[in-house]
Parts: sequence; C-alpha cells; structure tokens
Amino acid sequence: MGRADVLMIGSELRLAASGRRAVVSRLIGEGSQGQVFEAAIDNGSSRVAIKWYFPHTGTPHQRDVVLDLIDRGPPSDRFLWPAELIDLPNTRGFGYVMPLRSERYASLVELLMGKVDMPFSLVCRLCLELSHSFLQLHAQGLCYRDISFGNVFFDPKTGFPMICDNDNVGVDGAGPTTVLGTRRFMAPEVVRREAVPSSVTDLYSLSVLLFYILMMGHPLVGRREDEFDCWDDHAESSLFGEDPLFIFDPSDRSNEPIPGVHGTVLRYWGLYPSFLRSLFITAFTRGLIDPLDGRVRESVWRTNMARLLGTIIRCEACEKENFYDPGVEQTTCWCCDRPLGAPLWLTVEHRGLALGRGSVVHRHLLTGDYDFDHRVGEVVPNPREPTLLGLQNQTDAAWRATLANREERVVEPGRSIRLTTGTRLRIAGSLARLNNDPPSF
Repeated sequence: MGRADVLMIGSELRLAASGRRAVVSRLIGEGSQGQVFEAAIDNGSSRVAIKWYFPHTGTPHQRDVVLDLIDRGPPSDRFLWPAELIDLPNTRGFGYVMPLRSERYASLVELLMGKVDMPFSLVCRLCLELSHSFLQLHAQGLCYRDISFGNVFFDPKTGFPMICDNDNVGVDGAGPTTVLGTRRFMAPEVVRREAVPSSVTDLYSLSVLLFYILMMGHPLVGRREDEFDCWDDHAESSLFGEDPLFIFDPSDRSNEPIPGVHGTVLRYWGLYPSFLRSLFITAFTRGLIDPLDGRVRESVWRTNMARLLGTIIRCEACEKENFYDPGVEQTTCWCCDRPLGAPLWLTVEHRGLALGRGSVVHRHLLTGDYDFDHRVGEVVPNPREPTLLGLQNQTDAAWRATLANREERVVEPGRSIRLTTGTRLRIAGSLARLNNDPPSF
C-alpha cells in the first residue's frame, strides 16, 4: 500500500474516544515516522493536527507508547501532546490527534539564521520556559530523548516555546528505544553507544540547545573542526562522542573558536555575565565526563535564566538591551560602545532586578515563582522632569514605602515613587529594597 493510500486529503475520520468528526484538509509535513496533516473538526468549528504513522513505524509498541502518553496527559500547555488515537478500517497504520501549532510560532532555525529578531529579554524568557518545561516533563518520570532544533518552536512576541514530536517521549529508564536523538545534541555517551537516552542525557541536550540559542553556535565546534577534510559521520563521532572538548574550556584551548570563522559565538560569549558563562563551563567540562553529577540540571538553568533576566538594562543612547555583569568594573553597550553605568537594584531576598528606564517588575521578583506574566511595577520617567525616574505601582493595592531618612509614604496604584537608594517597599507582603548593590547568591 502506498503512503498516499493510508491517509489522503479529504479523508473523513470518526474519532472514537470523543465522537467528533474530522476531515483531513492538508499535509503539513513528513518525517521518517509518518506524515502530519491538518484536519477540521465538526464542520470546521476547530482545527487539529493528525500524525499518521507509516505501516513500518506504526508498530504495536509505538501504539502502546502513544496510548500511555494520552492517558498521562501533557506536563503543560507548552507540549503538543497526543490527545486521541485514530484507527482506520482495513489499514495497518494508525495515528493520533494533537493540538495544531499556530502559525505565529517560528522555528529555532529561523532564530539562528537571523530571520527572526528578538530582544535579549525574550531570548532569555524562551530559555527559562524551555528549562521549566523539561523540568515538568522529567518530574513525571519521563524523558524526551530528542531535544533538538527540529522539535522546538517559539512565539517571537512572547518567547513562549512549543515542544513538538512528543510521541518519542518515554518512561525514564524503561526498556529499549529506537530513538537516539539528533547527533549534535546527543550526550557523548549516547554517541558512543554506551548509553540510551534518559533524563540524564536530556540534561546534556538541553544545555546544548540553550547554548545554541544564547551563543549562536555549538559548544563543541571550534578550531578542531579544521582537522577533518569533510563534515561526515567520522567528524561528528569524534567531536561529539569520542573526543569532545568545550570551545571555551579554561584548561584546554585546543578547540577554541577561531576569529572570523566562529566570530558570532565569540561575540555572544562576551556579552553574558560571568555566572552564566560559568554554568556553561560546568555543563561542557564536568558534564562531558560525569553524566550523573556533572551536568547542570533544568532547575538550575531555570533559576539562572530568571537571574539573567534581572541583569538586563537598556542603553540610554541607543536603547539596546544589555546584560549588566556586577563583576565587571566598566560595562559598555555592545551596540554603540557607550558606558552603561552601574544601575540601581531592586532586591527581594536573594533575587534582584537592575533598574533602568522601562524596567518591569514581575511577580517572580516578589515570590520566586517564575511568574513573568504578571506585572507589579515599571520604571517610568517623571512627567515634569523626564530625567528623574520612578517606580510605578501597577498592582491593585497600595505600597508602603520607607525612605532612607525613615519618612513613611503610601504609593497608591498608578502612582510612582522616586528611585533613591535606601528606600524600602512593602509590596503584597514582600519587602523590597532599593540599593546600589546587586543581591548576593
């Protein structure tokens, strides 16, 4: 039976579990396992995606995998998760229904190729959300197995990811799998066939993905790629499996980036604060040789992506976003090379936010719950003296402020208080401080 005979445009399907009627409207894409179609539900009232397996991939084992995923349900709405199984009479294959990815989502390849431009704040938000999403997946005892470019999309306006191809997700450590992943994202022990994908190898793949997104290059592709006449299986096996070496390894510079060849990753590496660079050094030095204890966990990435968001300030001259590194005495704008100056910090416990014109205070700063959707306040100019900045209350309740001279004030919703060091603010039960020093971690 040819592939087109299995599921065709115009095919009408009855979804047994929900009783809905689906009509296949167009082919979205095709991979090694099967084809993905768009379908209209109940005369077009809604639209879904349908993945239909080829006869040789739609095995009884794969069917059991999909049924288990349907029963479990998605870790969050960031996953395009199997929702309902589909069978067709007189066919060997099967398929499943999943939510349809909105056209507003772009691919990571588009980001890396410069076809999509996002400010640093949204890039960091994307990395935070990815870390959080895979933490949720792993918390259910599952592993993804194939974290890579092709399986992640994102909304350029919000930084929210959408994780696809979830039918390869499996129970961590349970049984054999035919899915090993994408070579340049595989953990070295998987490349060497010494291990199978697991939550531990997912941690390595996640670190590679985050490095790509933030640094625009691969963490193991540097000077040593010139040792190979062509980029083939032998080169990939050596660089990613047999003899991996981080391009910014502090003790071995034999694989360092070459200016003019790896200029992009060199440029981006220098833009980020030292605490983030240290995490990547750990991930690709200890993490290469000690899978169990050397890899950076998704919870640690999440914490530090939130911290990274807190270091962003805008250049007053060109308005580009920059990362302020407290460990650097003089920081200049990466775009116009103007001095940035030391910011004032708003700190709550061990969390902090560098304040500048347009800085937004989110609920996470108060609670540590990684909620960057709800705004608490924003740094705005004084309408009478634009050079003076204040923190505007964007909540529904008044703030209690104590100035450095112990004067008490009430900051009603919509009102602002001037940014001055030494001021303490009681916001929704949390005590926030304005000071010149960043929080200690």
